Amino acid sequence: MSALTLSSSSAATLRADAVVVGVTKGPDGPVVAPGGEPLDQAFDGRLAGVLETLGASGGEGEVTKLPAPDGVKADLVLAVGLGDAPDGDGPYDPEALRRAAGAAARALAGRKKAGFALPAGDDASLAAVCEGALLGAYSFTEYRGKDDKGGKSAAKGKKDGRGGDGSAPLAEVTVLGAGSRDKAHKAAAERAEVLAAEVNRARDLINTPSNDLFPKSFASAVQSAAKEHGLTVEVLDEKALAKGGYGGILGVGQGSAKPPRLVRLSYTHSKAKKTLALVGKGITYDSGGISLKPAGHNETMKCDMSGAAAVFAAVVAAARLGLRVNVTGWLALAENMPSGTATRPGDVLTMYSGKTVEVLNTDAEGRLVLADALTRACEEKPDAVVDVATLTGAMMLALGGRTFGVMANDDAFRTVVHDSAAEVGEPSWPMPLPGHLRKGMDSPIADIANIGERMGGGLVAGLFLKEFVAEGTAWAHLDIAGPAFNESGPFGYTPKGGTGCAVRTLVRLAERAAAGDVL
Repeated sequence: MSALTLSSSSAATLRADAVVVGVTKGPDGPVVAPGGEPLDQAFDGRLAGVLETLGASGGEGEVTKLPAPDGVKADLVLAVGLGDAPDGDGPYDPEALRRAAGAAARALAGRKKAGFALPAGDDASLAAVCEGALLGAYSFTEYRGKDDKGGKSAAKGKKDGRGGDGSAPLAEVTVLGAGSRDKAHKAAAERAEVLAAEVNRARDLINTPSNDLFPKSFASAVQSAAKEHGLTVEVLDEKALAKGGYGGILGVGQGSAKPPRLVRLSYTHSKAKKTLALVGKGITYDSGGISLKPAGHNETMKCDMSGAAAVFAAVVAAARLGLRVNVTGWLALAENMPSGTATRPGDVLTMYSGKTVEVLNTDAEGRLVLADALTRACEEKPDAVVDVATLTGAMMLALGGRTFGVMANDDAFRTVVHDSAAEVGEPSWPMPLPGHLRKGMDSPIADIANIGERMGGGLVAGLFLKEFVAEGTAWAHLDIAGPAFNESGPFGYTPKGGTGCAVRTLVRLAERAAAGDVL
């Protein structure tokens, strides 16, 4: 990850390869945002005019590069659009700053150091700029196959440090106008570093191909992180799962040569008063099983473990931040493959809860592994449970590729989760759990079927999961099928591929629980 420093230097005096300045949309053209005054002076007050001549408008995410004039120690000036300026002297929208910093960092791939002279006068704005720059500079380089001379690398998985365009990601981010001696500024920057590192941890896992990331190797990665950060970890292998009666996880994983795992990762604080349980769907590859996905729908299915990656990263982040809340993560890991040993449509599974499920569609597998993990998580009587999953294509049809759905058994808790997502800039939308859809999952031979009515499929999946949540336990379900994996081009601080969606929402929820605001 890029290094992060704070500096009280001005945009004109910082020694760097580039300096970033914000631009807003004004009634008569672009306007240089606060923080860019020294650069404007170096342009003799004509920076906005030069940018307008180059076609800049100040629109959100717009990037314009120009050579630095005399008097500026950096070689390059990068102007990034912030959109509309806030009313009066109010602060800038943190998400606009986050996205602008991310867009600038991406545009500066290959540079060693860049100064960010964006409006960062308060702690929230400073944190947003730090987060955005560090997240925007992300690049997954594990499988780059060329050496510095352009030939094939001798070692599989060689890290050459290059981004998607062949350039190294920005090496150092320096946020200007903030002193490293200011305790509040330093704390905001340190939190941003932790968040970015853990979001990027999730991204790395999501981007790793399934031949290298499977239940056992995923569990090993969790064990390594647990050792590093002083967390408690327990891994149930296929024998332990069979002994414990985890029929859902075993039923999904039995068709694969890579057996399933259930991982419990726990962070505790001696002064914690609340406990939050997080449950993640970890299907390391989803072929659909016997209900095989058609061509065109399975090429990105390595990302079907994004929920487990988010839960893993969020627990580590809570530990690194020292939050006064107990957080337990449950990672339900399996590979859904067709074979002679795979679960067949029409089979009945006995779940960990004792309920029986008629499997009518083996491609509705995520809810089966989650059901076992939810039941197990509720046994520890947490104050609340949140599950995260790339669960349904129906949710993508409903909300698109950038927004996740939030369902819950308690409207107030659903609002808490939705608000937490909004605070950190992750788009979400509250969704209902209409009781009349439950009847569609009635089975003539089992307690419940794993699918129901086609219309409202995302809500049906939520209703299925609700069946496995203990009575009286606050529960929320995050269907991140849309935003978990970005198949289009990068935007703002969001890269192509794994996004790390929901990590920041979960961390914010844990922070609020630690502060006593929720639960």
